[in-house]
Amino acid sequence: MLYAPAAADTSRRAGACDCLAHRYGNAADRAMRTPVYPTDLTDAQWAVIAPLIPAPAWIRGRGGRPEGYCHREMIDAMLYVDDNGTKWRALPADFPDWSAAYRFFRRWRDQGLATVLHDRLRRECRIAAGRESEPSAAVIDSQSLRAAETVAAADRGYDGGKRVNGTKRHIAVDVLGLLLTVLVTGAGV
Repeated sequence: MLYAPAAADTSRRAGACDCLAHRYGNAADRAMRTPVYPTDLTDAQWAVIAPLIPAPAWIRGRGGRPEGYCHREMIDAMLYVDDNGTKWRALPADFPDWSAAYRFFRRWRDQGLATVLHDRLRRECRIAAGRESEPSAAVIDSQSLRAAETVAAADRGYDGGKRVNGTKRHIAVDVLGLLLTVLVTGAGV
């Protein structure tokens, strides 16, 4: 299954990356870090993700200098933060600098890369399970949550059925349980 993190691929050696930064950028002279965490991408996972990464402005002729960080290592850093729930500043020393990893995360988030990756992986999982690539049915559920005092009053609501003042999260999944969408509203919705 593509969503589950696989064991680290220790066959990956320094300089074996084919990302744009290694092919054209300043990262070609840097040795790649050795994968040691379960969240590190395997070669098969990287082969699926690599073509989806947006081309940087400098490669499209729009100026700027070549990137100095490996895209694969940046995704490894993002997966580490997501899996461990750690702060960006607490990235282990074998990853690139935390500020660079966070800068890549923000840029790719703003470009919609996470949505593109999620949708493509969901389609591939459905095809592997013998289903059509796009679902024809969905299962929807919601859950009301008490809101912390830091949640703005405009974002809250009151769910009279559950007697909760807070927010409500609505989740839609396909029949395989793969996520389609998430929506957070006031609990009164």
